[in-house]
Amino acid sequence: MSLRRRRSPGNAQRGSPLLDRFSFLGIVSSTLKIIIIQKKRRFRCAMDWASVQKSWEKWASANIGSSGQTLKAALLINYDPLRPSRLLSTIAEQEGMKISPIELSQFISFIKRNKLQKETFVIGNKQYMVTSIHENWFCARCLNASKSTGEGAIVMQTSVFLLVALYDGSIGLASRAVASVDQLAWTLNRRNL
Repeated sequence: MSLRRRRSPGNAQRGSPLLDRFSFLGIVSSTLKIIIIQKKRRFRCAMDWASVQKSWEKWASANIGSSGQTLKAALLINYDPLRPSRLLSTIAEQEGMKISPIELSQFISFIKRNKLQKETFVIGNKQYMVTSIHENWFCARCLNASKSTGEGAIVMQTSVFLLVALYDGSIGLASRAVASVDQLAWTLNRRNL
C-alpha cells in the first residue's frame, strides 16, 4: 500500500500538466491582450497623425505665405518634455523655411535650458531675443533683421508639439501672428495633441 496522496485537479502543483496548460493559456491570453492594445495605440497614433496633418494643411494654407498672409513661415516640432531624453524631437511639418537637424537640436536645447530671457536662439540665419514670456508661449524679435519694420517669432507649446511661427512687422502684425498661432494650438490641444 502506498502512502502517497492522489492528486486531484484542485490540488495541482507546480510542474503538473494541468497547471502548465492553464498558465500557458494565461500567458497566451495576456500576450494577445498586449498585442491588441498595441495595435489600438498604433491605430490611434495613425488617426492622430492624420488629424494633425489635416489641421496643419488647413491652417498653413490660410495663414502662411508671402503676400497678404499673417505669417511668412512656420514649423511644427514633435516635443514632449515628459518623454525620455533619448527620444529626439523631430520636425513634424514645416512651411516657408527649411531648418537643419543641427539648428533644431540647438533650438530644443535652448528650450530645455529654460533661460529664455538670458540667451538668444537661432532659426535659419536669424538670431532672436525673447521679448515676452507667457504661460505656454513666448515672443521674440530678430536681432539681425533684414527689413526695417523688423521680424519676429512666436513659439507656442501644446502637450506634444512646439509651434514656431515667423512674421514680418511690428506690434500690430505681432498680435495678428499670435492669434493665428493660437488658432492651430487650440485645435491641437482640443484633440489632446
